[in-house]
Amino acid sequence: MNTVVVSVGGSIVVSDEPNIDYLKHLTALLNRLSQHFKLFVVVGGGKIARQYIALGRDLGLDEDRLDQLGIDVTRVNARAIAYLLGTSNIEIPHTTDDVIRLKNPVVVMGGTDPKHSTDTVGAEIAEKTHAARFVNATNVDGIYDKDPNKFPDAKQLKEVSIDQLIAQYGTKWGSAGKNIFMDEPALAIIKRAKIPTFVVNGKRLDQLECAIRGQPFDGTRILV
Repeated sequence: MNTVVVSVGGSIVVSDEPNIDYLKHLTALLNRLSQHFKLFVVVGGGKIARQYIALGRDLGLDEDRLDQLGIDVTRVNARAIAYLLGTSNIEIPHTTDDVIRLKNPVVVMGGTDPKHSTDTVGAEIAEKTHAARFVNATNVDGIYDKDPNKFPDAKQLKEVSIDQLIAQYGTKWGSAGKNIFMDEPALAIIKRAKIPTFVVNGKRLDQLECAIRGQPFDGTRILV
């Protein structure tokens, strides 16, 4: 059974108002696909994490403590997904070594340590498990040449090389609470381990399913 790692952005789990029907359909999809794949699901913090980080920054907290606030939110989000799944671990692991030892059909976790996001956690798991692919589920249809939330003329990139992304974004962690398609340290792992990586809109469950299955999907393939 092939392993697939899915990084689920916090923005598609809880935004301004939780979409209960979506969360039910998402977890039903993951449970169904777990009959065919070993799934590791890493859940992000999204807007709520960024709000806490902004609050902490206003209070003068250092970057590690700001990161820890975000990590705490990811772990709450992960536990909520675990409760809905009903087939996964309930206790959320603190390390990627802990998570890969779990035998549940779907294994769920959040963030681990400061200076990287749940994208890097997902990439680490994909490397350690020799995953068939790493699927990054965001709130837009893949990677664009500029921010599609700000620029109506932004163009979707169907394919982009990992070297292009590293040249543009680098591989070093910047600051807590950034809202980009994937954090920089994750790019280094993807390149090093040559992990097939797909970026897809996680709210489009039909396209998310195609990406998890390794079938054609509407999104971006990162070429390694």
